[in-house]
Amino acid sequence: MTIFAVGILVALFVFFSNFYADILWFNQLGYSEVYWTEKVAKAVIFVIAAVLMAVPMWLSMRTAYKHRPVYAPTSNRPDMMSKYQAQLEPIRRFLMIGIPAVIGVFSGIAVAGQWQTVLLFLNQESFGSTDPQFNLDISFFMFSLPFISLINGFLISVVLLGGVAGLLTHYLYGGIRIEERGGVTIGKSARVHAAIMVALFLILQGVNYWIGQYETLTDQSGRAAGALYKDVHAVIPARMILAIVAVLIAVTFIIAAFTGRWRLPMIGTAMLVVTMIVAGGIYPFLVQEYQVKPSEVTLERQYLERNLEMTRLAYGLDDVEVTPYDAKVTAESGALAAEAATTNNIRLLDPNLVSAAFAQLQQFRSYYAFPTNLNVDRYDIDGNVEDTVIAAREVTVDPNGSWVNQHVTYTHGYGLVAAYGNRVDSSGRPDFMLGGIPTGGTLASDETYEPRIYFGERSPEYSVVGGPEGWTPREVDRPSSGSESDDVRYTFTGSGGPNVGNFFNRLVYSLKFASTDLLLSDAVNAESQILYDRTPRERVSKVAPYLTLDSNAYPAIVDGRVKWILDGYTTSNAFPYSQQQQLESAVTDSLTNASEFDRLSGRINYIRNSVKATVDAYDGKVELYAWDDQEPMLKAWQNVFPTSVKPMSEMSGELMAHVRYPEDMFKVQREVLTTYHVEDPDDFYEANDAWQVPNDPTATGEIKQPPYYMSLKMPTQDDATFSLTSTFIPAASRTGQQRNVLFGFLSANADAGTTDGERHEDYGKLRLLELPRDTAVPGPGQAQQNFDTTSRVTTTLNLLRQGASEVRGGNLLSLPVGGGVLYVQPVYVQSSGQTSYPTLRKVLVAFGESVGFADTLGEALDEVFEGDSGAVTQEGDGSDGGDIVEGEEGETPQTQTNDEKLTQALADANAAIREGQEALADGNFAAYGQAQQKLQDALNRALEADGTITEDGDEEVQLEGEVPEGE
Repeated sequence: MTIFAVGILVALFVFFSNFYADILWFNQLGYSEVYWTEKVAKAVIFVIAAVLMAVPMWLSMRTAYKHRPVYAPTSNRPDMMSKYQAQLEPIRRFLMIGIPAVIGVFSGIAVAGQWQTVLLFLNQESFGSTDPQFNLDISFFMFSLPFISLINGFLISVVLLGGVAGLLTHYLYGGIRIEERGGVTIGKSARVHAAIMVALFLILQGVNYWIGQYETLTDQSGRAAGALYKDVHAVIPARMILAIVAVLIAVTFIIAAFTGRWRLPMIGTAMLVVTMIVAGGIYPFLVQEYQVKPSEVTLERQYLERNLEMTRLAYGLDDVEVTPYDAKVTAESGALAAEAATTNNIRLLDPNLVSAAFAQLQQFRSYYAFPTNLNVDRYDIDGNVEDTVIAAREVTVDPNGSWVNQHVTYTHGYGLVAAYGNRVDSSGRPDFMLGGIPTGGTLASDETYEPRIYFGERSPEYSVVGGPEGWTPREVDRPSSGSESDDVRYTFTGSGGPNVGNFFNRLVYSLKFASTDLLLSDAVNAESQILYDRTPRERVSKVAPYLTLDSNAYPAIVDGRVKWILDGYTTSNAFPYSQQQQLESAVTDSLTNASEFDRLSGRINYIRNSVKATVDAYDGKVELYAWDDQEPMLKAWQNVFPTSVKPMSEMSGELMAHVRYPEDMFKVQREVLTTYHVEDPDDFYEANDAWQVPNDPTATGEIKQPPYYMSLKMPTQDDATFSLTSTFIPAASRTGQQRNVLFGFLSANADAGTTDGERHEDYGKLRLLELPRDTAVPGPGQAQQNFDTTSRVTTTLNLLRQGASEVRGGNLLSLPVGGGVLYVQPVYVQSSGQTSYPTLRKVLVAFGESVGFADTLGEALDEVFEGDSGAVTQEGDGSDGGDIVEGEEGETPQTQTNDEKLTQALADANAAIREGQEALADGNFAAYGQAQQKLQDALNRALEADGTITEDGDEEVQLEGEVPEGE
């Protein structure tokens, strides 16, 4: 008993230590309201549900026992039951209380898990619009109907379990007897008991039928979501009839319980079964087969219109600006002269390829790391808004290292690294506007910020930080400057986690993280804090459990701090007449498929970007802002948690400048638009204009192309804006054939402006360009095919692959400019060394069937547009290697780097190939021989440069990475 008691006490202490740790965490973050509201709500719901389950079950068993027969039966079977009764009698009271209590506990736990449904019902807000069938406010379907279904389903469980428990008690104590000849004798008390339970079940089943008619509006089993012709004219009336019949039969059972006349309820039950089969099954089937199918287009038109309208409303697609776009496929000279706002910002730096370049050039130490996929943002540089590829330099720890190294020494990353999106330096490397340690660069001259990254996507599980005044710093902060070899040390000075300075708190967290080192280490002092739950998604999900969070959090410099910005959605699957979407399928593309972070999952048919959240990278502070303060679901949650979400008016202009249109919501919307871009219900029914998101031509396998952020001026806009874009191609035919031609181009205005607390009126505007259905404008896949089959391109790329170098195609951008659609793809080359990284070498451009391929974007555009595109572009500025000295043709300038030598040699080889082809065409074999000599010379120089890079270049890059610029 002593061991058992000690075990119970230890288990209770572990449970309450986790409870106490959560209280400390929420109190430190300032969201104790969320924690206690959720816990109290769950506790109240648990108690109510447990009592509602346990008490009726106990009453049912107690009533059956109280009305048991008072005489002992004489047959053999009852004698056996008497033995059972004798064995159960000593523990009868325990069982009659214990069984209902246990069932009640499990029921309470199950219902408490639905706390959000309950709180939304109690705090619901009106949508201000009604459904097209019952003319009820949408809030009834979003808030009330799920709650009513939950309560009714729970009560049915109470009646069934209570009834079964009561009947078993009757059987055990002789109220129900099975005779030797197979007959069953049911005593009067058992008959009354059973009749009452059946009556209650029928009443609740009647309620189930009644609410079932409203649930048809969210049904997803038909050709389209919602109540269609069959549902409106057969299923809904049938469920109304069944509800009334069930209640009437319940009344007959109650009457029979006291009169003993069972004929009428038995006949009624048979009638109910027949009505269920006929009205609930056969009649709707006949209506569908012999009335709807022969005239389906005509009869379903009204309901398909409802589905089209309500689905677009549910996904925020009711205000899409649709513009016919008769795209050209022939490039004309000077066609891009009026497109400077777009061409000047074409992003050549692929954020999904240059992570290795960031690591080699900006990592500096092995304990730093960059994410695989970087982010795209924009910053104001000298009055110009520049698209920026940006990443946080986060700390990474050795999982096999000592406890001190993992949790005390390596606690934080250091600084952001940002590069211009529309250009590279003369060596093809990222042109950094922010980098180095300490931070320097063009952006740094305007931005003084706290660079330390304690909270991020790669942070350690937990870190112990902080110390009293005079404490010897133990945290590695950053590499030393100058000739010093030791790293600079630092002590955290913010308020980022609960205090573990006292023994009790240390014991609590030692249990939480199963670490005796945390309890015994001398690295823990009186002022120590413990930082945990450190990823942005973890922190926001804990303080806003009612939100669905975007998969991607991105860092930005906001008001002198590095802040992670994250989008929060209010979602539901109960919006009437709206088609559901599988989130995981909708948001999966070539980037998320290779991502190390979780994707969204579940089914929804309603989504709004209601909240913008920020997480301070230094102290982990979480702030939630009501981005759509009129959204009914968010308003309902604000009724539940009045102080947790701040108004948008408190957002600073600098934060507004870095808010983006959310990626996952855009992906869901584009998936819906593949079928819901049509307005005519006949076209929708025939599905003769269905689209699909094209596969990423640069990825392996059939996986969707991701949307891309870029500064873009749509044909209907006056100025360029930071936008999120995607394309559409026709859906595969019934035979499986796929036309990879462009049918649509979608853009979302992702720029919220720079005014404090005021969102730009055009933010979130969706613009859809619809191309003619008989268009011949190549889609992304066909554009990539044109690149891959152009002989000049393949020849040059094969040359670039010499010396075991790898050629990697960057993201294929689509831009509606010049009256058509322009495709731009950067081409990167990466050598085979372990510390190599991709550098931009070429740019591919396509317009219609014309392909341009050159060292720079401007040259490639000129090739396509008859020698002069008229475009304004930004090219590399040669900042890494000094001025390039012009030399004779075929001669390598002496000041060039190895990368530049390779580029020059390949350009000379390309020119020699063209010269030889022209000589052959003219029949001039002497000139052809000279061209071959030039080609061989160029190839030799290319191989020499590439070999030098492989052997020595990696070493040079590593040295550059070890000594930050200016130190």
